[in-house]
Amino acid sequence: MLKEFLTDNKRADLLTTYLFFLEKKHQIEPVIFLKEKMIYQSEKELLERAEAEGKLYRETEIKIQMGRPQVNELTKKIYICPFTGKVFGDNTHPNPQDAIYDWVSKCPENTERVDGIRVKRFFVSEDPEIIKNYIRKQKEPVSKTVYSSGVTGKLFNSKEAVIKDFKQNQLKPIDLADVPSQNRFQIEDKLLAFIQSELEDGKVAAFVEAMSEHEEFKKDVERWVGQNK
Repeated sequence: MLKEFLTDNKRADLLTTYLFFLEKKHQIEPVIFLKEKMIYQSEKELLERAEAEGKLYRETEIKIQMGRPQVNELTKKIYICPFTGKVFGDNTHPNPQDAIYDWVSKCPENTERVDGIRVKRFFVSEDPEIIKNYIRKQKEPVSKTVYSSGVTGKLFNSKEAVIKDFKQNQLKPIDLADVPSQNRFQIEDKLLAFIQSELEDGKVAAFVEAMSEHEEFKKDVERWVGQNK
C-alpha cells in the first residue's frame, strides 16, 4: 500500500504520506457536505447523522387528482366525436372546437374518407339533458406518502431516491491528506479530534521509525529527515 503510494508520488512529504497511511489503516473516506461546508469522516457517518437529525429527508403527503373532468355541471356546450364518444366541454378545455377538429382528424376509429382524407365530422350540443349524459362523478384525489429532500425541498417517490440525489449533488470526496490544509470548509468535530490526536509528534516519530526499518522506505525516510533539518 505505502510502497505503491510512494512509487506513484515520489516527492510526497512526510505529513502527506502519514495521513495517507492513517486513511487506509482506519478506513477513513472523508467527504465534503457542500451545503453545510463541512467535512465528515465518511459518507456513512454523514448519512446516519443527517437522517437522525431530520436533515436528509422528510415524509410528506401529496394529493394526486384522478383525471380531469371533461364535462361538469357548469358546461353549456359540448363537442362530441361520433366514432369514439370523446367529448370536449366549453368550460373544461381552452379551445374545445379546435380540440375536436384535431381529435377526429387523427382518430383511428374514423374510417370515413373524402378524397383519402379523414372526414372532420363531429356533433355539437347545448341541450342540458344531452350534456348530463356526459357528466361523470369526479374520483376523489388519492393521498400518497412521498419524501422531500431536507436540502433542496424537492419531492421524491422514495427514501432511496432522496439519498441517491443527496450523494450525487451534495457530497464530494476529499483525501485525508488534503483535509488539514484546506480553509474553505470546516472539519466536523469527531474528524478534527482524530486528526489532532494522530498528528502528535510521538505518533509521527513512531511512524517514521517503523518506516526506517524497511529497506524499501529508507530513501524516503532520509529525504524526510533531510527536509526537517
